[in-house]
Amino acid sequence: MAAALQATPLKTLAFSRRRAAGAPLRPRQMASFRCSAAARSYNITLLPGDGIGPEVVAVAKDVLSLAVALEGVELRFQEKLMGGSALDATGVPLPDETLAAARDSDAVLLGAIGGYKWDNNEKHLKPETGLLQLRAGLRVFANLRPAAVLPQLVDASTLKKEVAEGVDIMVVRELTGGIYFGKPRGFGTNDNGDETGFNTEVYSASEIDRIARVAFEVARKRRGKLCSVDKANVLEASMLWRRRVTALASEFPDIELSHMYVDNAAMQLVRNPKQFDTIVTNNIFGDILSDEASMITGSIGMLPSASVGESGPGLFEPIHGSAPDIAGQDKANPLATILSAAMLLRYGLGEENAAKRIESAVTETLNQGFRTGDIYSPGTTLVGCKRMGEEVLKTVESQKAMAAIN
Repeated sequence: MAAALQATPLKTLAFSRRRAAGAPLRPRQMASFRCSAAARSYNITLLPGDGIGPEVVAVAKDVLSLAVALEGVELRFQEKLMGGSALDATGVPLPDETLAAARDSDAVLLGAIGGYKWDNNEKHLKPETGLLQLRAGLRVFANLRPAAVLPQLVDASTLKKEVAEGVDIMVVRELTGGIYFGKPRGFGTNDNGDETGFNTEVYSASEIDRIARVAFEVARKRRGKLCSVDKANVLEASMLWRRRVTALASEFPDIELSHMYVDNAAMQLVRNPKQFDTIVTNNIFGDILSDEASMITGSIGMLPSASVGESGPGLFEPIHGSAPDIAGQDKANPLATILSAAMLLRYGLGEENAAKRIESAVTETLNQGFRTGDIYSPGTTLVGCKRMGEEVLKTVESQKAMAAIN
């Protein structure tokens, strides 16, 4: 069963530490590589955030600590404010201190941000603005979201079993361009005196090329199929997107490239999701399609993600929201955050063995029948966030005992 869980996360993120040939390492990077070669000690910034964020990050931290300890690795954690909690304490969603700490770390683990309390704030004072600022500040441009239907949870999918069974998709989303960041943007008045709101969908050739290269490499490590999703029949930005992706395909002759309009892709994800292997798309389309793909798996509470750039720390987070309606009630599913911690180990720090410990422990915990409310079904054991974390910890600990016996 462990293989099923590991099938979806990327088997490469070498580009997360890539730098230009001949370029010097920054001091933080030199320290990171020295630690990796010698004491294997890393600095991790924790951003619990809002809602259920603090609950799931606390559980993931415990699992992280135990898994790396069994591998002789030391993690030094620092916790910082972000999102609504930062707004309440400092008046901004991403304090300078938080961004500086994140930049100076080896990896960042985020819980969740946002909540009803801040929904009516002005845009620059919304928790979500802090997340956009963090991504831009870390210069992460590629968001990788796996969506695989695990055998233990196939019945939790809202799709028929024969449609959902065996689904294994990776969505590669461009993260720092497009309509979320394009200018001009704002409010105005048209010739009729009506108030207007406007945004700009814009991509440069270099932005498209770098995310496409990541996607081709991802597909190469998976099943060799890449579907580029756009709206090239209407949008000029998508026309350029399709042209650039098509041109790059000649550098990856072993990858089967296809193109699909976003509206059709949304339909096909429900109709026949097994046709997809790796999907690459722009910021807004990726935001929507990755959430749609996640629900095929049965619960958004099971899915991790990684956001990486060409150098510097990556950002690892569950794809679920802050769920303020269940915050503080011990009802949250911590497995997505725990699996995000595994991605952090593998793709952020290169600690493959520790990552496998966590993924194996999650799989075994599910095999034992433990379920939080979002994935519960008759015949399984309903547990809360803390208990689920304890069961994963027990399984990680049992790996130590088994290793000692062997």
